[in-house]
Amino acid sequence: MSEALRQKPRQNFAGLANISFGFFGIQIGFVLQNSNMSRIFQTVGASLDDLPALWVAAPLTGLIVQPIIGHLSDRTWNRFGRRRPYFMTGAVLAAIALLLMPLAPAFGAPLIFAAALLWMLDASLNISMEPFRAFVGDMLDKSQHATGYAVQTAFIGAGAVVAAIFPWLLEHFGVSNVAPAGEIPDTVRWSFWAGAAALFAAIGWTVVTTKEYSPEDMAAFEAERKTEEGHSVRALAAKTYLSAGIWMVLGLAVILSVAPLGLEKEILLLGGLLLAYGLLSALAIAMAKQGRHANMLSSIVGDFSGMPDTMKRLALVQFFSWSSLFIMWIYSGPIVSQYFYGSADPTTPAYNAGANWWNLIYTVQNGVAAVAALVLLPFLSRRIGKARTHMTCLLLGALGFLGYFVLRDPQLLILCEVLKGIAWASILAMPYAILASSLPQAKLGIYMGLFNIFIVVPQLLVATVMGSVMNAFFPADPIWTMLFAAASWALAGLAMLRVTIPGETADA
Repeated sequence: MSEALRQKPRQNFAGLANISFGFFGIQIGFVLQNSNMSRIFQTVGASLDDLPALWVAAPLTGLIVQPIIGHLSDRTWNRFGRRRPYFMTGAVLAAIALLLMPLAPAFGAPLIFAAALLWMLDASLNISMEPFRAFVGDMLDKSQHATGYAVQTAFIGAGAVVAAIFPWLLEHFGVSNVAPAGEIPDTVRWSFWAGAAALFAAIGWTVVTTKEYSPEDMAAFEAERKTEEGHSVRALAAKTYLSAGIWMVLGLAVILSVAPLGLEKEILLLGGLLLAYGLLSALAIAMAKQGRHANMLSSIVGDFSGMPDTMKRLALVQFFSWSSLFIMWIYSGPIVSQYFYGSADPTTPAYNAGANWWNLIYTVQNGVAAVAALVLLPFLSRRIGKARTHMTCLLLGALGFLGYFVLRDPQLLILCEVLKGIAWASILAMPYAILASSLPQAKLGIYMGLFNIFIVVPQLLVATVMGSVMNAFFPADPIWTMLFAAASWALAGLAMLRVTIPGETADA
């Protein structure tokens, strides 16, 4: 290979767009899920108290799927490519789930069927999404990582706008937005079916228009690959079983405390996850000590324990950032209907008008995110640095959540969504831009998958703990969740003070 080819060629805007266009479809799937599933669950018989438990499927699938897909995609090389086989597998499964979701009321146990489809949909979207995060690093030189993730964020915002506004547009074209009790409105049904087609087409476009580098090319681009192989597993073999034991004891303690303390049953899942992680850690350590360096479990656990320092410091930021987002996805629709439109009954026109207004203003958040990713974030990062940019955006987003708590005019919520959109753009772009230079390229897939843990764990905590908190203190007042969300984003912003980027100045 010539010296010129030892550095990845720079991509023009068309190349950058082709690399990330599939995320346009993936985000359509996520937004249809996030903005409509509470509505669907309530339609088929779920109460407000049931929503966190039903939503737990989404983060749990991400916790399991993304590290596995990251590990596998790092090691996949066939005639279809390295990441692209996972793009299409996820696209097919997600499209099927979107097509079936509006048909849930026709089945004998509609709530169970809808919950199972949510599990399938989120798993499928994660199968496609995780390799897309690594795909930017695969295809671009480090000098273009920040630009690549900004373009990806712009497509995320554009896809979210299309998905969120579609039910509202359908209603204005005469499609019914109200259905009898137990039935899903036609606006939602047609949105899911159109979303299935858009998701499949967008991911297919990236697959057709991009060509991945060969193993020989990647080996030349990443000369350090061989020295990295097995290092994390060898480090794992040197560990004791103490940490694994602590996780198991903690998990058992949580499980055994549910009945005596009268906690919600969702807490059992949290304890079970802690116990499972302890057991898997112990098994991974044992396998590593036996010299079995090639197994997936030891590789994943070893890479998790050997994360770069920057990634560890960003973990706390991600924890608080995504806690707020999960609160938003679960409660915002019911809050808008109840507090701004005066109805908590999903069979009433007022409730559905509120649900559609939430979908509409959610498009503002995502539209702002698309613009901010390409304009505001580069402007701020050049002047105050990436870390300070992310902190500033998160604090602005916290003000947006506070607006829900103090305002009562639904029109004013647009301003809240502008502030939240700026924070959302930063959450989608800045952590990945910060990490791009610190992650070993040969393990980009697994590290991107492991980084998702710090997105999923706070969502699981919200899903398992928030229901107990609300029932104990605010059983009929979900508006208080917005105050929790505002505080969480404020803490995320302050946590950015701990994140330093080597070589970056305020003018970087």
